[in-house]
Amino acid sequence: MLLLHCALLWLLLLLLPPGSRTQKLPTRDEELFQMQIRDKAFFHDSSVIPDGAEISSYLFRDTPKRYFFVVEEDNTPLAVTVTPCDAPLEWKLSVQELPEEASGDGSGEPEPLEQQKQQITSEEGTELFSYKGNDVEYFVSSSSPSGLYQLDLLSTEKDTHFKIYATTTPESDQPYPELPYDPRIDVTSLGRTTVTLAWKPSPTASLLKQPIQYCIVINKEHNFKSLCAVEAKLSSDDAFMMAPKPGLDFSPFDFAHFGFPSDNNSGKERGFLKSSSKFGRQMSSKPRVDLHKICIGNKNIFTVSDLKPDTQYYFDMFAVNTNTNMSTAYVGTFARTKEEAKQKTVELKDGKVTDVFIKRKGTKFLRFAPVSSHQKVTFSVHSCLDAVQIQVRRDGKLLLSQNIEGVRQFQLRGKAKAKYLIRLKGSKKGASILKILATTRPNKQSFPSLPEDTRIKAFDKLRTCSSVTVAWLGTQERNKFCIYKKEVDDNYNEEQKKREQNQCLGPDTRKKSEKVLCKYFHSQNIQKAVTTETIRGLQPGKSYLLDVYVIGHGGHSVKYQSKLVKTRKFC
Repeated sequence: MLLLHCALLWLLLLLLPPGSRTQKLPTRDEELFQMQIRDKAFFHDSSVIPDGAEISSYLFRDTPKRYFFVVEEDNTPLAVTVTPCDAPLEWKLSVQELPEEASGDGSGEPEPLEQQKQQITSEEGTELFSYKGNDVEYFVSSSSPSGLYQLDLLSTEKDTHFKIYATTTPESDQPYPELPYDPRIDVTSLGRTTVTLAWKPSPTASLLKQPIQYCIVINKEHNFKSLCAVEAKLSSDDAFMMAPKPGLDFSPFDFAHFGFPSDNNSGKERGFLKSSSKFGRQMSSKPRVDLHKICIGNKNIFTVSDLKPDTQYYFDMFAVNTNTNMSTAYVGTFARTKEEAKQKTVELKDGKVTDVFIKRKGTKFLRFAPVSSHQKVTFSVHSCLDAVQIQVRRDGKLLLSQNIEGVRQFQLRGKAKAKYLIRLKGSKKGASILKILATTRPNKQSFPSLPEDTRIKAFDKLRTCSSVTVAWLGTQERNKFCIYKKEVDDNYNEEQKKREQNQCLGPDTRKKSEKVLCKYFHSQNIQKAVTTETIRGLQPGKSYLLDVYVIGHGGHSVKYQSKLVKTRKFC
């Protein structure tokens, strides 16, 4: 029976007491061997290479390490695989004859310990194979001589991890998944934020029916030659992510760190990196690296999404045998996502209001080029829903950058033949709608002025079964105010109310029957710029939504915040 031993047994032989008889190195006891393989501590941090099991170890820079194993019989099949993780390795496999069992006088007594050690270490042995680099490299022989085999490893670049696998039964073991005849990854579809990958299945899964899952690795630096190298790049805290639900391509990109969101909602959304992250966990001690991995089960097509436009990414695929947890790398590939579609710049006309729609987190560009010389330019912006960000540049120079809600007005110093570029960025909550006006005529005011507080106040003590009394603030500018009412169900909630908060929808969108009244109002004393109104003719115990619109001289209106009121049921 053939044996791939370990130096531990050899050292035990050398350390036998002088009075004991020499013993032949034992052959492999399969039951004992399997027990030892299950007990990982048996081979931990030793010079042992077990037969048929992968071991992981660590090398300090410029500090060589040597491993041993024994092959007892000639013509033994042998396979040795060395996997560098995060640095290139220099390694050499050599063999020398086993020492004689007994001393020369035939007494049966072992040679002195120091003499036996010298016999081992003084002979360099016959070199069988050597390699230098960071590829996963193999030594395979169908007929190896008996002897003591030495595997010497050295890292000259940095401290590094590595893995070793050796076996005397390579034909039957096959722990590494086999690659298909074409091991390349194909890019089948390319978009601005997505890349679709496809690959041929491993014969280990399709023919041998062994459990294989595929793990994708995405980064922006380079391809990886082993999954060990990927894990070394990531933190040891990172774990493989769960496979997505059937029918959903899952993306691990969060990329706040990668240019993507980082909320770790693995499998909840179709998106890369809602990865997850997500497809990645938050690291506590090391900075996050732009590297992500995800295991997707046994399918062989996958769409990576939420990537950055016009960015080069590297994609690697690893077939992992889930029984042995050993992997084989496909030939990696890379691809550059398409450029972001160039946005059309909207031209603003002097003194004319322009409606702008911006999708969630989207961006719009507007251009204003006054035809005549001007001392000042005024931008009036009415954000109808959530806050938006505005930036104004004059001939490339940033003049203004603010978040705005409601109606805002900005007056900037003009310059002859100047051109203004306005950048509007939408809200993260949802789509944004706004109106914008640019003018070189200071008296051209299309939007009405608003108080800082646009709430409507209802007086509970003045509430009756058929009326409610409300108040709102005005300004020093004389404007027209119109109030409207709409009966709503008792279960009318804040979500429904929010959908009706578009401040750009004017009175012209309301039914005539909902109109209560219109009136003009202003006060030179801003402290007294408040008006009240009693709304009558309501039904007992009913809920009503009240809206106040202020209409400017240019005809444009702005809606105050809606107010939900309810009449008394009994009076």
